[in-house]
Amino acid sequence: MANFPFATIEPNVGIVPVPDERLERLAEVISMDSGSGSGMTGKRPPIVPATVEFVDIAGLIEGAHKGEGLGSKFLHHIREVDAICYVLRAFGDENIVREGSKNPKEDLEILKTELDLADLESEARRESKKSKITEELPFFKNKPVLAVLNVDEGDLKNTDKIESEFAKQASLKKEQVIAICAKLEEELAALQSSEAVVYLNEVGIEKIGLERLIQKAYSTLDLISFLTAGEKEVRAWTLRLGSTSLTAAGQIHTDFMKHFIKADVCDFNDFVESGGWKKCREKGKVRSEGRDYIVRDGDVIEFKIGQ
Repeated sequence: MANFPFATIEPNVGIVPVPDERLERLAEVISMDSGSGSGMTGKRPPIVPATVEFVDIAGLIEGAHKGEGLGSKFLHHIREVDAICYVLRAFGDENIVREGSKNPKEDLEILKTELDLADLESEARRESKKSKITEELPFFKNKPVLAVLNVDEGDLKNTDKIESEFAKQASLKKEQVIAICAKLEEELAALQSSEAVVYLNEVGIEKIGLERLIQKAYSTLDLISFLTAGEKEVRAWTLRLGSTSLTAAGQIHTDFMKHFIKADVCDFNDFVESGGWKKCREKGKVRSEGRDYIVRDGDVIEFKIGQ
């Protein structure tokens, strides 16, 4: 990361696994489940977590809606995301170039104003019918938002208070605000997982900022995870809250929607406590659901598909 503005023109895209402790527990259960299919008891299946795609779009400044600071190019990238995450400077290192940054609240207001002005321009062009391309552009105001406060490491023990206070100042819900320390996150990324845990304990933090950000992004976008568990793999799949089992089947493969018969569904806790598919069925813990069943977060599902 360069310490000067507009060092990055093209967005940086990162595919990040969603932390989910349930997957480890499912893998343990499957490895001990003698009724999982082929009798390969003791073999631990590979784990495949759900993922979130973060698009780092740098350089949006005051006047961006008029093209200032390569604004037009960046606005195009922002239109393509599902939610907008404002990263706001809240740390005190003056060695890092500030370039227009004042304070988190004013910076957020500037950014929101630029997107509001861009929306107004788009709306005006739509009404004048001068551009069919403009008619297809999504409005920024319709996208859910998160505010990420990049704080000093010493502030991390007071994140709850910092988030609550900023939410009030910025007229946001507390669930829309998260305080992290980017410098610490960078240091943690260079460590082994065991070393990172020790480091977090030393600074009095339970979870890394990225993990908390992912969880809040999930909540902001109304996303849930359903789970599949078998000897080939244990996996989490991302789904919109309120989606049906038919839609969930399509997440695995589009052909599953065409040939959907039913979905065998088990609550995660029942699945773990009972010890896998066979014992869950014996105890009557597995439900056969149709295509209109509304999937819940943590449902363990096995789809029955026809030819």
